[in-house]
Amino acid sequence: MKSTLAAAAAVAATSALLLSALTPAAAATAEEPRSAERHHAANRHDNSERADAAFTAMQEHFAVADGSGLYREQIPAESGDRPYAFEWPFSQAHIAIADLANQPGVNGRRYDAALATAAAAQEHYWDADGGSTGLPGYASYPVGQYGSGGDYFYDDNQWVGLLDVQRYLTDGDEAALERAEQIFDLVVSGWDSDPSHPNPGGVFWTQAPWSNDRNTVSNMPGAQLGLRLHQITGEQHYLDWALRMYTWTNENLQRPDGLYWDHVDLAGNIERTIWSYNQGVPVGVNVLLYEVTGEQQYLDEATRIAEAAHRYYIDEGRLAGQPAFFNSIFFKNLLLLESVTGGSTYRDAMQDYADEVWSENRDTSTGLFVFDGTHTQLLEQAAVVQIFAVLSWTPNQWRHVY
Repeated sequence: MKSTLAAAAAVAATSALLLSALTPAAAATAEEPRSAERHHAANRHDNSERADAAFTAMQEHFAVADGSGLYREQIPAESGDRPYAFEWPFSQAHIAIADLANQPGVNGRRYDAALATAAAAQEHYWDADGGSTGLPGYASYPVGQYGSGGDYFYDDNQWVGLLDVQRYLTDGDEAALERAEQIFDLVVSGWDSDPSHPNPGGVFWTQAPWSNDRNTVSNMPGAQLGLRLHQITGEQHYLDWALRMYTWTNENLQRPDGLYWDHVDLAGNIERTIWSYNQGVPVGVNVLLYEVTGEQQYLDEATRIAEAAHRYYIDEGRLAGQPAFFNSIFFKNLLLLESVTGGSTYRDAMQDYADEVWSENRDTSTGLFVFDGTHTQLLEQAAVVQIFAVLSWTPNQWRHVY
């Protein structure tokens, strides 16, 4: 009996020693996520301030003071520049302001007036008369009193459609949802329906007669828009078309390692540049397909593409060679992935990129971000606003990002 009690006492003593040794380590392990979250919360505050500084500079230098709510294309302006920016840069400025307004609490509400102005100005590009397929859409340059319009680009329209969906998801804006549905109809009208073409199918990049390319960027954002509309409305044709665009792009423009080439022309020639936004959007599409279908294969594919892109751009040092306005779209879609998987690998990479841009590319005398040594494009300034604004969101908001 004594030996049993002695053995029990020895075990108890040993257990107590082990517990006393392990408890600090366990506590440290538990503390690590809390410490990391405090760090990210501090970053969100700093990011919000930097987003506002970049926005203030955008408004001061790019906004045209004629009551239109429109912007200039670049600073300094050149003698041949048009009075206003094209649709693609304007849409990114509009999205930047929406991202600012989506910050939590009072930080976001202070941009409501600017967002209303941008939303009204966006309609200066809306061509109700329709383009070559007969459907209305956003022209590449303002119409009516502010310009003579221009060709339709399907990707330009898709970015606005995705913004409209984000506005519906965050604010319940029914008019934005209706416009997103109109844009999707336009995108579908751009599908290549000629089976005699090399790589038949796919949405063309533009209605302009000088290009017959079908691009990753004219198909994957279309798929993303269709999936968002399916999530909201439950209508099957949105999912059907999204899968059609997704499948065509995978079959014709995806490399074996998961990354995507840029486009294929009607002669079957593939342009093989690897742009960062062409990797980000497919990640987002696969995340949404996972949410819609519940099929693990899509989340696995999103993870595969994201990891391949991280290796290609970040581990191998190519990220700084990509335009900031491609990187903003790239990183936002990686945050959409982390809204499902958790973790902070991509948020941390986005923060590192943002910090580098702030220290290396910001002209402290103007607040503008200069990437080519001479000019700042509206696209670039708006991208920086987007990056810092979204980094100031809380992680549970990332599920609404496009």
